[in-house]
This record gives sequence, structure tokens and C-alpha cells, in this order.
Amino acid sequence: MFFSQRSTQAEYFDSVRPEPELRAFYNSLNQVNRLFDFAHPFKTVVPRLFGDGAVQQLEILDLGAGDGLLGQLLQEWARTHGWNWRFTNLDVNPVVLGLNGTGRNIAGSALSLPFVDGAFDLVIASQVTHHFDDSEAEQHLREAWRVARRALLISDLHRSPLLYVALKLLLITRSFPRHFGLDGLLSVKRGWRARELKQIALKAGVSDPKVASYFHARILLEASRAS
Repeated sequence: MFFSQRSTQAEYFDSVRPEPELRAFYNSLNQVNRLFDFAHPFKTVVPRLFGDGAVQQLEILDLGAGDGLLGQLLQEWARTHGWNWRFTNLDVNPVVLGLNGTGRNIAGSALSLPFVDGAFDLVIASQVTHHFDDSEAEQHLREAWRVARRALLISDLHRSPLLYVALKLLLITRSFPRHFGLDGLLSVKRGWRARELKQIALKAGVSDPKVASYFHARILLEASRAS
């Protein structure tokens, strides 16, 4: 079956790269993310997870935040509703964090978070979990759940032919750096199926994780702690 198993091939940008390459990478990534509206799942799910009365003030940890675009978009969107969402951005690469001039930026690993239990109302990650092998992904989710006081929301790529073809067509019609395009297609091959991510979440101790395909392009994992 097409893409029946996750690829284990390392991506070019998983290793240390010079700052000019990183800037070019995030410029391209942000174009694609905006085109695919990567913030949309969070705008849809977070209010439902918390409810109208509890969504107004949130302390949010963004794992693998990169240059912080997701947090910036969500913070601006929340303000249009009169909500105050405050973001802490964590990324393993301090050079990448330096591209984000706003928010609270902390260099650290998503596999060993430098925070106490229940430090944040909500922990999120977008297109990060596929960078790990299965055992690392389990540790990543275990740590994310540990520091999540109220809820966890993970958005990642769906390992599907539909997404792969759509991305390939986009790369053909747009001028992106070669390694960015190769990594993008490889990321889909390293993406998830819902049953796989749910099994890993259960092993990580996440309570009652709900995992499903989101418009055939992403896999969403959501979990809430009992009030």
C-alpha cells in the first residue's frame, strides 16, 4: 500500500544549517503554511476544548515553534475576539528562535522540557512530531502531556497520497529552494496515520487521546484533563 509505513530518512534541515539557509527555509515554509492555513485547526479546536468561559486567558507552550509564526497568528486572531493568549516558544535551535522578535523564546528539547508539571494551560505543536522516530515521539508526547495543565493539541502531517501530490504540484509551480522541496515531500512520507499516533499517545500516558484526519492533510491529536 502507498506510504504504508513511515519513512525513517533524515531531513536536510534536521541537522545544523547556516543562518542564511535557515532564513530562506522559514521564508519558504511560511509561504506554504499560510497557503495551507496551518493555524486553522487551532482556531477551530482550542475554543471547543476550553469553552467560551475558559478560553479568554490562556498560557500556551508552542513546541518546535521555529520562528514563532504560529503563535503570532493565533495571538492576533485571539485579540480580535477580545482574548489574551500568551505564548512561550520552545525550539531546539536558538538561531531559529532568534528569527522571532516577539514572545517568550526558550531554547530546549521537546523530549525533555525545562518546565514543571502543569506549567501551561495548553501545549501545542505543529508539524513537529513527524521529525521523531516512534520512541522519541512517545517521549515528546509524554513530556507535552506532563506540562499541560488543561489540554494538549498536536497537528501534524497526514501520510497520504493526496497531500503528497498536492504538495508536489505546489512545488512544481512555485520557485522554492531545492532542499526545502525535498524536505517537504519527505515530511509527508514521515507523517502519521491516525491509529499510529493514537497508539503512541496511549503509550505516553495521554488520557483519552482523540486522533483524527483533518481535511485529509493533517492528523490532529487532542486531549483534555478532567476539570
